[in-house]
Amino acid sequence: MLQRTSRYYNLERAEWTAPDGRTVLYVRRRFIPRAPPVALAEHVVAAGDRLDNITARHLGDPEQFWRVCDANGAVRPDELTERVGRPIVIPLPQGP
Repeated sequence: MLQRTSRYYNLERAEWTAPDGRTVLYVRRRFIPRAPPVALAEHVVAAGDRLDNITARHLGDPEQFWRVCDANGAVRPDELTERVGRPIVIPLPQGP
């Protein structure tokens, strides 16, 4: 259902039966971790920065942007790059 690199990979799976009898599979709610990350680096946002490019540069995989979101307590990924000059914590890479 999900790739090992997905932020949802380790979440519990559930199913719901619709009134018409269809079964809908889904993952349970995911909470952003509260523990402070072990920082690999800090990135200062420059004009035109995109989170996928920042993540590719520091973690080697643009699809791991969600790890940077978690490390900075961001619910909306775009909020991390909206303000030029904002420092962003880059967490140490981890397993899925």
